[in-house]
Amino acid sequence: MTSTILDHLIFLYGEAVGQETYEKVQQLLAAQRPHLPAPSTAVFSQRDTVLITYGDQVQAPGEAPLQTLANFCDEKLNGRIQTIHLLPFYPYSSDDGFSVIDYQAVDPALGSWADVAAFRDNFQLMFDAVINHISAKSSWFQEYLQGNPAYDDFFVAVDPKVDLTAVFRPRALPLLSPFETKSGTRYLWTTFSDDQIDLNYANPAVLLAILDTLLFYVAQGTTYIRLDAIGFMWKEIGTRCLNLPQTHRIIQLMRSVLDEVAPQVALITETNIPHKDNISYFGNGRNEAQMVYNFSLPPLLLHTFHTGNAQQLADWATKLELPSDRVTFFNFCASHDGIGVTPVRGILSDAQIDAMAERVRQLGGYVSYKANGDGTQAAYELNINYLNALGVPGTAESDERIARRFLASQAIMLALRGVPGIYFHSLFGSQNWYEGVQQTGRNRSINRQKLQRDLLEEELQVGLRQHVFSGYSHLLKLRTAEKAFHPVGAQKILNLHPAVFAVLRSHDGEAVLCLQNVAARSVQIELPLTGRDLVTGTAVPPQLTLAPYQIVWIKP
Repeated sequence: MTSTILDHLIFLYGEAVGQETYEKVQQLLAAQRPHLPAPSTAVFSQRDTVLITYGDQVQAPGEAPLQTLANFCDEKLNGRIQTIHLLPFYPYSSDDGFSVIDYQAVDPALGSWADVAAFRDNFQLMFDAVINHISAKSSWFQEYLQGNPAYDDFFVAVDPKVDLTAVFRPRALPLLSPFETKSGTRYLWTTFSDDQIDLNYANPAVLLAILDTLLFYVAQGTTYIRLDAIGFMWKEIGTRCLNLPQTHRIIQLMRSVLDEVAPQVALITETNIPHKDNISYFGNGRNEAQMVYNFSLPPLLLHTFHTGNAQQLADWATKLELPSDRVTFFNFCASHDGIGVTPVRGILSDAQIDAMAERVRQLGGYVSYKANGDGTQAAYELNINYLNALGVPGTAESDERIARRFLASQAIMLALRGVPGIYFHSLFGSQNWYEGVQQTGRNRSINRQKLQRDLLEEELQVGLRQHVFSGYSHLLKLRTAEKAFHPVGAQKILNLHPAVFAVLRSHDGEAVLCLQNVAARSVQIELPLTGRDLVTGTAVPPQLTLAPYQIVWIKP
């Protein structure tokens, strides 16, 4: 294992610097080992479910938000959700937490490390490693501005006259931002904003500082580490500076380090890019990320329900293969960000993507754009609550029907091979938060509302929230009890009807056939097997009529 670490470092930095950095990595591991939990083996199971939430998602007067959230999750989710993904809870300066000031501190407005640890009484934890960039308010960057030689090469300074047109741009913002330093004006690489300064991984000191942070997270009890925006981390002038070989080797290095001291901890890569590039972060199935975000699923699923036709979703799902039984997909429909459309370019046509974006606008959502290399712009993200995104423009519908359609979309996500990641607002039936967009001026705020616990508890008793949460809870209870839903279990897509997404899941001698009607009309199908519907507990005949948006999970 240690020779693998050395090989990665030599690839990145050459023989001499690689060997020197290897010795420092060994010193770091020796210093951190006494603080790490005892190593154990990471094992996926059908019980793996993740709730994605901000640390201050649920609030109550006089309580630290992390304490309120932990108590709320203990009461509502114990037994339904296995892992809590706490979105960045560190001190930050912008981007709702993703411009981190101090990687190893808890934002005092949220609570303390003891409050984070309290979640582990009933849940596993996922932490964010926001390590492509760091806040302009961070001590690292302030030391850089003041001319501290230890930090002189921590960031990427580029002559603004250099041709950077080949660089992939995720947003329509300047790639370089000017800053005044002790040495004069420097133009620094800022992929996402001028408050998020990209780190320079060509400097091994940066890599060592980040490895120290990852090991610190392990010491704090995390089971999963989410690598945010990781595809941008290595810069090479003249390339797209996205998904470069050096980026993959750094993630493989991180995997090698964790395999040596904490093999129970899994890496999850967040790379909002086309599907083929996205799944490359599995590596060979044993040497890179254990999970990758399944970014094509949210827009494909949305298109499926907009059209009432599951064929393109089924065609795509048929090709979902895993390189080994050590890895799986992180399936999700909604998150703190919007619905990225870049991952489905090449799967859906431009016309289909444009139609989806226009429908989102009609439903009260927004469309965000990125800059293309030729000076034009293209839609990259739909900003809308996922429940609202599934709606029918200009149509008044009952809470029951809205929830029924939404739960059908979630049932598909739960049925697919992988680990489901469920955004807090999806589980609890939230809708568009326009006030947030007005307050911040940012489209993404439409799906980032923070909730008062007493009001949320009241709303969960009746109406849309009650319909969504009770139905979702039922599906989660069923899923976690069936071995067939194992994250690396077999998956076979069946073509029974264009309006029906049908997937046969199986593992360890058990099977479940999952049927989801994606249309607003009833459809009749012939079943390849019979059995009991787990959702209703009733027997299923060989000829079945599915009501609009009906979910049927058949256990033979």
